[in-house]
Amino acid sequence: MGPFSNRPEVCSEPQRITSDRDDALGCAALTRCWHIRTARRLIAAALRGRRLRTMRNSSQCGVMSEEFDVVVVGGGPAGLSAALSLVRARRKVLVLDAGRPRNRFAAHMHGVLGHDGLSPRTLLAAGRDEILGYGGEVRDAAVTGVTVMPGIRVSSSAGEVSARRLLVATGLTDELLPIPGLRENWGTAVVVCPYCDAWERRDRIIGVVATSVDSVEQAQTLRQWTDRVVYFANGFEVPNAETSRRLRVRGIRIVHAPVVRLTMRSDQEVRLHLADGADVGVGAVFTGTTMRPNDDLLRALGARTTIDRTSEWIAVDSDGRTSVRGVWAVGNVVDPRSNVSVSLGAGSLIAGAMNADMVAEDIDAAAAEARE
Repeated sequence: MGPFSNRPEVCSEPQRITSDRDDALGCAALTRCWHIRTARRLIAAALRGRRLRTMRNSSQCGVMSEEFDVVVVGGGPAGLSAALSLVRARRKVLVLDAGRPRNRFAAHMHGVLGHDGLSPRTLLAAGRDEILGYGGEVRDAAVTGVTVMPGIRVSSSAGEVSARRLLVATGLTDELLPIPGLRENWGTAVVVCPYCDAWERRDRIIGVVATSVDSVEQAQTLRQWTDRVVYFANGFEVPNAETSRRLRVRGIRIVHAPVVRLTMRSDQEVRLHLADGADVGVGAVFTGTTMRPNDDLLRALGARTTIDRTSEWIAVDSDGRTSVRGVWAVGNVVDPRSNVSVSLGAGSLIAGAMNADMVAEDIDAAAAEARE
C-alpha cells in the first residue's frame, strides 16, 4: 500500500505485543481506521499470541510499511543472483539498486561462461527480468538508512520497507592514481584485469603503470598475452636487482620516469607522457586500483571488520553472515576477488544459506505456536 493511498492505514512506530489485554487494547484503537471485520480479525490474532509484524503504533494513523522476507541492497551480479534464487524459493524479495555497478565503465565482459562478450548492463537487465518473472520486485533507489532493532527497517529514496533478512551487495569503488587521462579512459584504454581484458589486447604493446612495488607481478602476468610489455615504475622503483633482472630476461622494458599524463592518439594508441619530457606509445594500459568497499551501511550497523594486507573489510562467515543479526553480505563489498562469475556463484550460495536460516526460524515459530 503506497503513501498516497486514500485507504486508512495502520500507524508509524512498531510495538512489541506483551500481553493478551495489551494486544486487545492496541488493536481496538484500529477500529477508527479499518473496517470492523478487519479489526476483529487482528484482535483475534493478537489474542492467539501472533506477532502482527505489519502493525504500527495505533495512537494515530500513518503509513503501513511493506514487508519482505529479504531486502537486497545492490543490483549487481551478486545481488541479483541471490535474489533470483530466493524468489525461486518462494520468498518475497525486494532489490533496491542505486544503479552504479562496478563494471559500468566497460562495454563488454569476458570469461563469463555462456555470456562472453556480453554487455554488463545487458546481463543485469536480463537478471532483473528473471526476478520480476518470479514475482520479485526491483526498484531503482538509493538506500539512506537501515535499523535492525526491533526488526529490520530499510529506508530509501523509494520509501521505507521492513524485512526478515537484509543482504548487502553494494560492491566496491576503484580508486585510480590522480594522473590526468587515467580516469577519463577507465574501462576502455585503461583496465585492470588481465583475465577480463588482455585477450582483446594480445600481441599489442601493453603498458603497466605501477601503483606499488607489487605491480611487477601484473607486468609478469601480462607477458603471457604479449612479448611487448613496458613497465612504468612511476616512482615505485623495482625493489631489487634480481626483480629487475627477471623482468628483463622476459623482454619487459622498464621505464623509470614518473607518468604525468595520458592522451589518446587513436583508438589503438595511448601516449604516456613522462616527467622527463619523453612520451611512450602503447596499445593499452593496465594498472592497479585501490579498492574501497561500499560498506558504509554495514559499518553504520556496527558490523565487525577484518584487515587484510591492503585494507579493512567487513567480516563474514562462509555463508555470508555478518556479525549483525539478520544481516548478510556478498560480492565485492566483502570480497575484492569477486569478478562477475564468482559473484554469480556466491550470490546463489548465500541465498541458499539465507533461506535455510529462515526455514529454521519458521520451524521454531510453528513449534512455539503449537505449544500455546
